[in-house]
Amino acid sequence: MDADKAQIADVLIRYATGIDFKDWALLRTCWTEDVDCDYGEVGRYSGVDAITDLMTQLHDAMGPTYHRLTNFAITVEGDRATARSYVHAVLQAVPDDPGSWVEALGHYDDELVRTSEGWRISRRPTNIARVQAGGRS
Repeated sequence: MDADKAQIADVLIRYATGIDFKDWALLRTCWTEDVDCDYGEVGRYSGVDAITDLMTQLHDAMGPTYHRLTNFAITVEGDRATARSYVHAVLQAVPDDPGSWVEALGHYDDELVRTSEGWRISRRPTNIARVQAGGRS
């Protein structure tokens, strides 16, 4: 993998790590200031502040979360790139209830730009194929 592709893969891994560790400063390093994200039924958000606020609101009240991103298909053209990655997220919806899980499957089709701080996601359409809530039976 060439250096640009490795750096872009690192951005995607930082995204998952930032959410799972509730490290909102790390999450902010994934986006351009004017990023446009479409999270489907969750809504469309513009700007790094709006996305950080959204992720904080969604995940701070949860127990552990596990975001796995795989199958990176990255194309670099100069200072622009696209990256498709598959997401499998497993989230404990209620912190004190280890049986309350939500599972989501889908993929991201990210557009990235090279900035003075490195590669950043500038646009993210999200394609969720399946969401399933689980609980104790």
